[in-house]
This record gives sequence, structure tokens and C-alpha cells, in this order.
Amino acid sequence: MNRWPWATAWWCTDVAAAVPLVGVAHALAHDLDSLHWQTPSHVYNPLHYAWDGHRQFLQRFGQKRGRVLLVGMNPGPWGMAQTGVPFGNITAVRQWFHIDTQLTRDLPAQHPKYPILGMACHRDEGSGKRLWGWAGQRVGSAEQFFDRFFVWNYCPLLFLANNRNLIPAGLKASEQQPLEALCAAAFADAVRLLEPDAIVALGRYAEKQVRSIVDNRVPVIYLLHPSPANPTANRHWAEHAEAALAPWLPPPGGGA
Repeated sequence: MNRWPWATAWWCTDVAAAVPLVGVAHALAHDLDSLHWQTPSHVYNPLHYAWDGHRQFLQRFGQKRGRVLLVGMNPGPWGMAQTGVPFGNITAVRQWFHIDTQLTRDLPAQHPKYPILGMACHRDEGSGKRLWGWAGQRVGSAEQFFDRFFVWNYCPLLFLANNRNLIPAGLKASEQQPLEALCAAAFADAVRLLEPDAIVALGRYAEKQVRSIVDNRVPVIYLLHPSPANPTANRHWAEHAEAALAPWLPPPGGGA
């Protein structure tokens, strides 16, 4: 059975065959369209309207096997929701990734507090700023970092409710369960393709989901989420990252 019946023959041949993760992400984006929502007032799927940025990210960094896979929860309103790049705050995407993204014209209904502006957005996602800022200082270029690591967001959807960002755990069980079934299947495909040496879960939600999927087949390590909403992350996140990722980091000051 063709898992991507909506895809044209050229797309399957030229893109998905070259970078299988592109096919996984594209299938997940369309599978999620079948879900229905009550709790959130707005749901953004950047794998549709910001697909250009996500595709570039996967094509450039998503092919190597045997790295450490860092797993986030879901997009923030000023990061992946704008650029399509996981934790993709504008400054990092432009200056560190050297990715220039284009949004499609078919944008979802937008919350006035959280407009979708793409690379014209003037706000930086705090989690992405912390993660990629640390990666650049500690490891070097994006190419050097992704030679050792890869990053995947377990859920690619942004949820908004009551004028705030809503995490997946805040959804009703009737919404959360089908969402997690689709995200888990896509993540299992990503693990199969990437064959990671280890998985580092950013936050407890990601850790719970990852452990339920990989069981004991891949070592799973917990790392504090880099969100500025967490006081401990604001004070000591770099130290936590150094401890969790120590076996795979280059010597301090030694580059890649």
C-alpha cells in the first residue's frame, strides 16, 4: 500500500527516495489533517505552510545514520511555527543554518497574538536561541553539529488556547491519543531510518513518548528542556547539556 497516495511520482522519486525522512515528514503532515480539535482555538501545521524550510533542513542534515537523536516536544510560536526548522528561531535559521525559507500562500487561520510571518518575524524563540546558541559555541558550525547529532520534534503541530501556547499534554484525551498514535508511528520510522546510537529527550513529555516507542532497543537519556519558562534552564541549561551529551561532544575548545 502506498503510504503517500497524494504524492506525485516525481516527488517520490526525486525527493523522498533521496532523503527518506522527507517522506516520513510529508506523510505525517497529511495524516495529521484527519484529526479534529476542541481544546485549541488555533492549530498550526508548519509542515504544510513552512514546508520549504523543513524540507531544506531534512535534505541538508537528515541522511546520516548512527548519530545521537535529540527529540523535542512540539513547535514554539516564534520558532518552528515560523521557519519549519525544529527549534528554528529566526536568527539561528538565518545566520547559523544559512537557510532562507518561503511560506506558502495557504496559511491556517491565525491567532492575532501569534501571526505567521516566516523570516519576517522579529521575535526569537527562546528555546531555539538557547539550543542553537549553545550548539554553535560548543560544537561549531551547523555542519559540525549535525555530523554528531540530529533533531526531531515528536509532534510538529503548534496548539494555541486561551491566548497561550498549549503543549500536547494539555489536550483532551480524545485529542491526544490519535495525535500521539500518528506522531509515534512517524517517530518510529525516523528511528528506523536514522539508527541512532542514543536518543536524548528534551523534557519529560518527550522522554515519556520516546521510551514508550523504542522500549530498550536504543538508550534514552533525559535532558532538561531549554525553555526560558524553566528557571533551572535559565541558570544552568548549558551544564545539563554538557553532562547529558558528554560522550558525543568534542573536547572543549577542540572543535569537531
